[in-house]
Amino acid sequence: MSTLLANATLASLCIFVAAMVLTLIRLFKGPTAQDRVLALDYLYIIGMLMMLVLGIRYGSDMYFEAALLIALFGFVGSFALAKFLLRGEVIE
Repeated sequence: MSTLLANATLASLCIFVAAMVLTLIRLFKGPTAQDRVLALDYLYIIGMLMMLVLGIRYGSDMYFEAALLIALFGFVGSFALAKFLLRGEVIE
């Protein structure tokens, strides 16, 4: 791995950690339930992006598979939470 790529992945991981901290603040402070759901949605996206960057940094396919699982479960969770907030129940 080149020095430029190593530095770029390290910088992007630091930026993702900062974004995650700001999102956690919104999650705990959010005035409405919709703000909290959006914060959770953004957290799983940041987690997925961090897994992809780690996969590039270490050259392992395992991180890409973990990112795919995070994306899948995050989408299903966001859909269930949105449906719950809209109707008040998840299963009809």
